[in-house]
Amino acid sequence: MPDQQQPVVSSTPQQSTVAAVPQPAVSPVQQASSPSPSSPTFLDQEDLSLLDALIVDGAIRSEQAADIKMKSAVSGKSVESVLSELKILPESKIVEAKARILGVPYVSLATTSFSPQAISVLPRAVVERFALIPFFYDEQGQTLSIAMANPVNLDAIEFVRQKTGLSVKAFAASPTEVQNAIDQQYRQELVGEVGAAIKESEEYTDRKKAVDSREIAQLIKEAPIAKIVSTILEFAVTSRSSDIHIEPQEDRVRVRYRIDGILYDKLSLPKNVQEALVSRIKILSGLKIDEHRSPQDGRFNFKVNTEEVDLRISILPTVNGEKIVMRLLRKSGGIPTLAELGLTGLALKHLEDAILKPHGIILVTGPTGSGKTTTLYAVLSKLNTPKVNIMSLEDPVEYQIAGVNQVQINPAVGLTFASGLRAFLRQDPNIILVGEIRDKETTDLALQAALTGHLVFSTLHTQTASGALPRLIDLGAESFLLASTITAIVGQRILRKICPTCKESYAPAPQVLQTVKQVLGRLYTYNDADVRFYRGKGCNDCGGSGYKGRVGIYEVLPVTEKIGQLILAHPDSASIEKEAIAEGMTTMMQDGYLKVLKGVSSVEEVLRVAKE
Repeated sequence: MPDQQQPVVSSTPQQSTVAAVPQPAVSPVQQASSPSPSSPTFLDQEDLSLLDALIVDGAIRSEQAADIKMKSAVSGKSVESVLSELKILPESKIVEAKARILGVPYVSLATTSFSPQAISVLPRAVVERFALIPFFYDEQGQTLSIAMANPVNLDAIEFVRQKTGLSVKAFAASPTEVQNAIDQQYRQELVGEVGAAIKESEEYTDRKKAVDSREIAQLIKEAPIAKIVSTILEFAVTSRSSDIHIEPQEDRVRVRYRIDGILYDKLSLPKNVQEALVSRIKILSGLKIDEHRSPQDGRFNFKVNTEEVDLRISILPTVNGEKIVMRLLRKSGGIPTLAELGLTGLALKHLEDAILKPHGIILVTGPTGSGKTTTLYAVLSKLNTPKVNIMSLEDPVEYQIAGVNQVQINPAVGLTFASGLRAFLRQDPNIILVGEIRDKETTDLALQAALTGHLVFSTLHTQTASGALPRLIDLGAESFLLASTITAIVGQRILRKICPTCKESYAPAPQVLQTVKQVLGRLYTYNDADVRFYRGKGCNDCGGSGYKGRVGIYEVLPVTEKIGQLILAHPDSASIEKEAIAEGMTTMMQDGYLKVLKGVSSVEEVLRVAKE
């Protein structure tokens, strides 16, 4: 087993990343008393120390700490028990603060990759008995890193040390995260199966030391490396991943999955499987296995049970080897409706009114990965009837829609957005989708198409709906043409939805609620005393993240007569947005907070994706 980079951890409970941390010295408290192996909690500490640590973290305010201390004194319960009952903090935040008091490093298991070698060292009976889980193995230092619900349980640490013959480095972790990690990692879904395949691969390699170069391709097909690739792909499909990142590091290969828009570090492979792993994926994708200096792109299909996915492969040379990114495009599941995407109320009405017009331009704006293409597909599905000719020009065609003539651009042969759009106009279309407006020529052609009676849909990379109009003017569009052709502009982002299985409510902090009220303004129709916010505790269904699935937040800006007059004066985006809000537009931030009040998502998610 090769040496791997030792993980460290940041202070953010859900998004921490792992790096090297020194082994902490045993504190006097640890020396003085040791809990029993089955004890699931820390040694008792001064309540005041925990409150002080949480105040320093900014997790609670001084007045909250005083209230908690009073409730603890009145009820006779510990501060930690009171904090748990009030549900004002995630469990991981409390554990992190206690770990710092004890001088023990903290690790968030929700975002930590697990080494197959580490998992194979301890059986499930042991990890469940002591409420701990191994997550990292350092072969060079012969050290096993373990996450513990009770990291000062010296009996448990000594037991693991004697059973494995390795040095043990203990990390504090949330008891809930430890149990979730045990359930996930010991189900043999990903880490366990890959670990078994790695052992088989090492034995297989030893038997096949001398191999002719012409036999390499066949060897990789037959070797256990195929099982590793298959397991990685199966986990991606079952975990709802959109992308897989296989990244060579200096001393290991990291595998990350993008789930609901966030990258999760799920697997750490030994360096000696890197070349075989890359070669196996190249063979599946029909790429050159002997080319290591140039980027390559390929694709192949993969089927898990009844679900088939199309994988787009991108291989890029890096200093530590070739990095692979695989985009998963699911062929089943269908295209969601506009309401299912998260469009509601006036925003949904404005968009539906705009798409029913026979001509004009409708733009969807937002950064990369904000769901613009999915929204356009939902619109096309709504308009798709035998009575209209719909043509789309995309890069790439992500989903095939029956009845829509979809074309993928190919700059190598001169098929660009501009040249394709020019050809479309000779194909008698009613509705045209142009994947992206990115230059003056495409802008002019889209305007001409709208002026000649076509309904045109496209995307634009701007932060807000109001920013699209100044951007088009920058691309050379005439303001009087924009005023007469643009019918609506949609701005959007994607929020993660709270996992329904582990969803819990809590009373928001007064200053947070005040901020929400200020942003919503007239849209806030709630009684403060009755308002509850929601969050996910983390469970097996959501992989410990507290979130499962995604939903969009939108702002739909209809180009009314007043906004059309504004466009003629070349205004900035702020002026356009101000007028749109005056006419009743709900902003993305407001839409996000409305979804928070309805329990769909969390305040943290809204601030993560919509804060400018």
